[in-house]
Amino acid sequence: MPCNHEGRGSRSPAVERLASDEGVRLVPICPEVAGGLPVPRAAAELQPDGRVVTEAGDEVTWAYARGAAAAVALARAVGAGEAVLKARSPSCGCHEVYDGSFTRRRVPGEGVTARALRAAGVAVRSEEDVAAGRPAH
Repeated sequence: MPCNHEGRGSRSPAVERLASDEGVRLVPICPEVAGGLPVPRAAAELQPDGRVVTEAGDEVTWAYARGAAAAVALARAVGAGEAVLKARSPSCGCHEVYDGSFTRRRVPGEGVTARALRAAGVAVRSEEDVAAGRPAH
C-alpha cells in the first residue's frame, strides 16, 4: 500500500508469501495514517525523550500514539498473535530506529507501535526478519 512518508509503498515479497501459509491472514494497517497523518508527509524520527518530531521540528507524537492504539485495537479485534512491521520506522521499528538527528544514524530501540503491540502481548518482527526466516518475539 502506498503509505510511507514519501507516498510510496514498501513491498516485501517475503511478507506477501506469508499470505499463502496455512493459518496466516494478512491484515494491513499503517499506524501513521491511522493516527491521522497524510500521505505523503514529512519524515519524522523518534527522539531520545520519546517524542516523534519532523525534521522541521513539528511534534507529531499525538498521531503516532493514536496510530499505535489503532494497531493494538485492530490486533485484538482480529486475534492477531503476531505483527510484521516496517524496519526502522518511528512507528514500526522493532529492533532499531533512527536516532532522531535526521542523519540516518541507527540506534537500538523500537517504534511507538512496536512498543504498544509488544505491551499488548503481540509478538513483532520486521519484514527483514521475515525475509531472513527469523521468528517474531
